[in-house]
Formats: sequence, structure tokens, C-alpha cells
Amino acid sequence: MVSFFSQWYKQKFSDPNAVTLVVILLMAFLAIYFLSSLLMPVFVAIAIAFLLDLPVNRLGNFGLSRRFSTVIIVVAFVGVALLGFLGLMPVIWQQSSNLIQEVPQMLSQGQTYLLTLPEQYPEYIKAEQIQSVITLVNDKLIEWGQVALKASLNSISDIVALLIYLILVPLMVFFFLKDKKELLAGFSQFLPKDRKMASQVSDEMNQQIMNYIRGKVIEILIIGTASTVAFVILGLNYAVLLGVLVGLSVLVPYVGATIVTFPVLLVALFQWGVGAEFGYVMLAYGIIQALDGNLLVPLLFSEAVNLHPVTIIIAVILFGGLWGFWGVFFAIPLATLVKAVLNAWPSSTMSAEASNPK
Repeated sequence: MVSFFSQWYKQKFSDPNAVTLVVILLMAFLAIYFLSSLLMPVFVAIAIAFLLDLPVNRLGNFGLSRRFSTVIIVVAFVGVALLGFLGLMPVIWQQSSNLIQEVPQMLSQGQTYLLTLPEQYPEYIKAEQIQSVITLVNDKLIEWGQVALKASLNSISDIVALLIYLILVPLMVFFFLKDKKELLAGFSQFLPKDRKMASQVSDEMNQQIMNYIRGKVIEILIIGTASTVAFVILGLNYAVLLGVLVGLSVLVPYVGATIVTFPVLLVALFQWGVGAEFGYVMLAYGIIQALDGNLLVPLLFSEAVNLHPVTIIIAVILFGGLWGFWGVFFAIPLATLVKAVLNAWPSSTMSAEASNPK
């Protein structure tokens, strides 16, 4: 057994480039795991910088300096973000408040309907079963209410953190874009010289992450806008709120679409009951989800989603558990990183053995 592990270690770690890659990945993982709460504004700024790097480069192709191109793109991005935020937030807040006020009425109607089921289907459903379900739902609602109250008490610190984000993140995005080459050159000075394998993985992942962030933002905007327009045309209550939720649900592959189906279904069900309008809403929602999964995702992520669905779900669970929202957001690129490392490792080892024959 000892000789087996010794042989495996010599085979996989005889190349200094492989050791360098392992050290870089380990240090990056430890830094993100233990310092993620402190460095979160930096991670947000890096993600936005990835998103805006392409338009900055495009402006540079027209002869503009890197500084001037960065100023134009960052100012335009901040302006559009503020307009969208200020335009959507009042509507979302109002619809959220109305929905919360209507929840007790929905629950009352739901309990009344459930209590009629034992009379309609006495051979299948017992009154005790319905009562236990109602009790369980009430207990969960009380628990969620306590969580919401606790979150509201911590809202002051959240507002302060948001103000910090609004000031620091745009500044960091500007400097990340303007001084991209200088920052990368300065960071590379601290890395070992034997980093050919790490550079190979880095070049591949740089393009992957850039394409993924850009594609994910485009997907959120398209799905959210299409859902909102469809819900408004069909007359569904809380159309903007539900449209935003559907757009954000694409952040979590497979799982997000399943979860957000329930609020759409319940709002339509309590608004119209089981009828034609309810069917139209669910049909439109199903068409949007089908177009997203079968047309939009393959177009936007033709390279990034070259992973098995089980792999993606495991990556969402694993990285989401480690880093929360951003772990979920970057689950696919991180899974692709693992795949890129596994693919590059044997080729680098074999090339090292070929260059140093016995």
C-alpha cells in the first residue's frame, strides 16, 4: 500500500508545474473560504470587471485610450444599473408588501379547500391527515416569520454594507479595468516560476468565466423581461415581482426553475382557480422555461455547460454550501475549473516525462 501511494505521488507530483498548480489552488481556496465575508466587495468588483472588459476592449479598438474607455463604460454601467434599480425596486417593494398582506387570505382559502377533501375522497384522504398538514404548514410559517423578523432587525447593518458596496465596488471596477495589465503583472511576481500548467488552466478559465458571467447576465435579463411581459399581458397579479423571481431563478440551474414554479402556480391558482386563465399562465411559463433550457442556454453557454446535469447539481450544492450566493453563481465555472485541471494534469505529466527520458 505504501509503495502504491509512493508511486502515485511520484507520477502525479514529479512535475514542478503540477506542484505549483496545487499550491495556487489550495491557497486560493483557503483565502476565499476564510476571508470571503471580508473580500466579498472585491469578488463582486472582479465579476463586474469580467463583464465590462469586452466593451472596454471594443472601445479601445476605435483608438480610445484604456483610461477613457474605462470611464465611459463604468459610468454607463453605473447609470443603467441605477436606473434599473430605482425603476424596479418601488414596484417590487409594493407588490411584495401586497403579497405578504394577502398571504393570510390565501392560507385561509387553502385550508378551507383542504378540509373539503376528506368529504370528497373519504377512501383516500382522512381528516387527521389534512389537519396534520395544516399544523405543519402553520408551524413553518411561524418559523419563517421569526427568521424574517430577525432579518429585519439586522437591516441597518445590511444598509450600511450596501452603501459600502455602492461606493467601493464601482471604484474597484474602474481600477481593475484601467490597470488590468499592471495588476496582473504585479500579482504574477509573487507566483513561482514553474507555473506553465497553472498558466494553461488560467488562460482557459479566464475566457470561460468571462463568457459565463456575460451569458448569465444576458440570460437573467431575457428570461426576466419575457416572464414579466407575459405575466402582465395575461393579467397575473404581482407580475413584476414574479418576473424578477423567474429571471433570478436561472442562477441555480435546474433547481431554481423548479422552486420558482411554486409561487407562480400558487398566485395564478388563488387568483383564478383551475380554469383557462390559469392554464394560459402555466403554458406561457412552461414555454419560457423550455426556450431557456433548449435554445437560450445552448447559445449562451455552448462551452461552459459541457457538463453532465448531475455534475452541475453537485457543483451547485457543494460550492453553494461553501460560499453561498456567489458559490451558486460560479458553480458551473468552478466545476469547469475542476474539469480543466483534471484534463491538463496527465498531459503535463506526460510531457514532463517525455522531456526527461530515462
